[in-house]
Amino acid sequence: MISVRHVGVVVRDAEKSLFFYRDLLGFSVVNDQIEIGDSIETFLGMKGAKVRTIKMRSDSGAMIELLNFIKPEGFGKPLGLYNFGCTHFALTVDNLDSIYNILKSNGIKFVNPPSLSEDGYAKVSFCRDPDGTYIELVEELL
Repeated sequence: MISVRHVGVVVRDAEKSLFFYRDLLGFSVVNDQIEIGDSIETFLGMKGAKVRTIKMRSDSGAMIELLNFIKPEGFGKPLGLYNFGCTHFALTVDNLDSIYNILKSNGIKFVNPPSLSEDGYAKVSFCRDPDGTYIELVEELL
């Protein structure tokens, strides 16, 4: 393996998610398109798929792909932190207390306030994006 390419996050409302990831967390939009046709149907194993894909990049080069399904419609419920499968992804941040306050003032729900890790090397807080996806925010202290 060379590297992790991106994290894909299925979202209900692309505009709400853009506000969260772009405006609050600082990701930049690299590509925003509607995908339809044989290729996307083959990739997803889903006949009739139509999806808006928004590729975003952080200043450090980390990539997130938001997927807003137009067809098929309908969504399940978000996973808990204890479920099987991918339950969260982590972002390294510079000033967790400041980011926590900005997100909280914009109505973002948190599992915990910024808390020191057991070994003292990091400050950590879990929040949820507008669709309930868990995001671990980590400020490295050493």
